[in-house]
Amino acid sequence: MTIETGHIIPAWDMPSVLPERMRTMAAILRDPYPVHWDRDVVEKMGLGRRTINQGPLGLSYMVNMLHQWTGYGSIRRLRMTFPLPVFEGDHVVARGTVTAVREDDGIPVADCDIWLDRDGVDRPLVGSATVDLSALDQA
Repeated sequence: MTIETGHIIPAWDMPSVLPERMRTMAAILRDPYPVHWDRDVVEKMGLGRRTINQGPLGLSYMVNMLHQWTGYGSIRRLRMTFPLPVFEGDHVVARGTVTAVREDDGIPVADCDIWLDRDGVDRPLVGSATVDLSALDQA
């Protein structure tokens, strides 16, 4: 498969962001911010009664998409912004497109625009990545 500018990266689907995973991640990260496990706090902020996903979990969806496509260890650079919160129960899909294919120190790489799509309505995570394409069959 030849990867060219405009190539659509195979999507990675998270059918429902689970609050149990948020609580587990809060414990692992020792994250005291209650929006990840206390619906009352989120409601007091005026954001409804659904807990808010941690940034690292949302980022992991993007990493999963890139690894699924180009293999583990392929990510050379990753930049993300988090313009909107991801809530428990959201259906999100990691998506991306190739913006350039080039060589970096003799290694084929792809520069990509990547984002998290929520129900086709908005993009709560937006960023860019550079991935090593050498594990893909470029024939």
